[in-house]
Amino acid sequence: MRQRCWRIVGRRRRRAARERSDFVKTLKIGIASYEDMKARTMAIARGQPKPKAQEPKVWFTSTGSFARVLSNKNRALLAVIAATHPSSLQELATRTGRKPSNLSRTLKTMERYGLVRLHRGERGRMRPEVPYQAISLELAVTA
Repeated sequence: MRQRCWRIVGRRRRRAARERSDFVKTLKIGIASYEDMKARTMAIARGQPKPKAQEPKVWFTSTGSFARVLSNKNRALLAVIAATHPSSLQELATRTGRKPSNLSRTLKTMERYGLVRLHRGERGRMRPEVPYQAISLELAVTA
């Protein structure tokens, strides 16, 4: 009985420490060729390797495609969304000075990569949300 009590107390302490810590949710991104990504996906579907928690969740085929999606302009857009929590694309367009159609296209591309979440609201309005505080790129030096 005493051992069980200590486990419960220990769990509570660990949970409280996690809640107090400055937890930063990070999206891990990797670069791999299309063939490598396809082979990895098929292997995971067969149940061969289980993806580890520290592995990238989003993959790009090249550093160029990564740079296009996360250009300076788009990183600034993510920062505005994270800081202001706009309630609609129109509000975001007003804050950034970009056209709503351009924003919609950009955000849908970012949503495909998991960089942004678009929530449908009243009357079909889309509310953008950035679910991560940081983005981490894993890039192998050797092939």
